[in-house]
Amino acid sequence: MSWFVLVAAGVLEAVWATALSASAGFKKPLPIVVFVVGLIGSMAGLAYAMTELPTGTAYAVWVGVGASLTVLWGVVTGRERATVARGLLLVLLVGCVVGLKVVS
Repeated sequence: MSWFVLVAAGVLEAVWATALSASAGFKKPLPIVVFVVGLIGSMAGLAYAMTELPTGTAYAVWVGVGASLTVLWGVVTGRERATVARGLLLVLLVGCVVGLKVVS
């Protein structure tokens, strides 16, 4: 259950990071609300996961999931370029996260 909550918290990290960018410096109300709700949910999920998982592993998975999804969202929406290097680095990032899970 902790791993599921941790991945969901990572997804919410991508949500709040994207909403933060969309808020235009905290000037747009809807992205601000999404940011706050996503941030609270993400932190709560991370905190819960850390009660059963090693802190370093939980944090690395949380960041890895959030960062990967944030980059993918940027590519899908056209705000970031899709490059071979970026794709390879994301594969390496995900591989490292999976590796941490395997050894923990």
